[in-house]
Amino acid sequence: MKIKEIHTIPLRGWTDETGWNFKLDPGENSHTLIEILTDEGLAGIGSVYTSQALVDGSLRLLKPFLIGENALEPERVSEKLHQMTFWNGRGGSVTHTISGIDIALWDILGKATGQPVARLLGGYYRQRIKPYGSLIFDEPPRMRDTVLQALDRGFRSVKLGWGPFGRVSAKMDELLVKTVRETVGPDVDIMVDAGGSEQFWPGKYKWALETAQMLKAYGVAWFEEALSPDDLEGFIKLREHAPLPISSGEVLTRRQSFIPWIERRAVDIIQPDLTKVGGLSEGRRIGWMAYDHQIQLVPHGWNTAVGLAADLHLVAALPTATYVEYITPSPYVEAILVTPFRLDADGMLAIPTAPGLGIELNQEIIQRMSGAA
Repeated sequence: MKIKEIHTIPLRGWTDETGWNFKLDPGENSHTLIEILTDEGLAGIGSVYTSQALVDGSLRLLKPFLIGENALEPERVSEKLHQMTFWNGRGGSVTHTISGIDIALWDILGKATGQPVARLLGGYYRQRIKPYGSLIFDEPPRMRDTVLQALDRGFRSVKLGWGPFGRVSAKMDELLVKTVRETVGPDVDIMVDAGGSEQFWPGKYKWALETAQMLKAYGVAWFEEALSPDDLEGFIKLREHAPLPISSGEVLTRRQSFIPWIERRAVDIIQPDLTKVGGLSEGRRIGWMAYDHQIQLVPHGWNTAVGLAADLHLVAALPTATYVEYITPSPYVEAILVTPFRLDADGMLAIPTAPGLGIELNQEIIQRMSGAA
């Protein structure tokens, strides 16, 4: 089975709010779907965390090494793409684009073999997993309403990040966390994301350590991106001294970038984004490397329903996974599938068991979001 065509589908019109110090217009295209067609009629879908313009530019570089390749060998084909673009595309948009290609090829392999991707990745260690509702910090009254709405949608775990946290005062930071804990009560998991990958992040080590101690007092499950994402030495020191788990890794691409973070135990939780890091092939390797070093993998999932499906298959096939990230509310997650993801009565998500990624795009909605309708 050979790769015949590859198409890109931009998503726009409902782009999620971010915590960045500039606002994205809802019409901004920051997520792109990739569809790969084979000469035997099977198609696979992937997701890329970047714009269609950058994906299309990357595909000009990648297509000569992709068209005509075996569609049933995602790991080999993806590694070939990494190797053939080593000098002019390592990391950045080219690697992001390979991520979407890789996810789509795993989808094809699953459909061709009649097996779900999780089984092809090694098998189901679990049939369901807890999603955390991923939210942006806001002024306390509005934030309280946002958190309550997430609980009403069935979430039993929430992560709050960015916004005013770490950007106003220590008093404000504690007020935000205190408000969330009082709103959700003692039985809902809370995670906090400082958003250290923001432009010109001001947070330094001593701020991070003092803040970690405050978060521990409110039962926060982990502290994410407390420092700038390239501050390896700072993270090593913070993890050694902080009283709660430390996490990071969403901006890193390719498995090789994760080696020092894992081998030097810079984090308790590593967070590759499958739509940026190189897809499922790289994510699986990172996951097992982390497992061998007693580090948890929780995928960064600020992307799409296709990315969430890939995350679910990966965490199903890792021995100790506990969470997936779920942006809420987000039409790119909750509206683009024929059968949207649904939380059960326990606030858990079932891992798909149908062949491939186990999802089907709602073409009417996709056409509207891509501007094709």
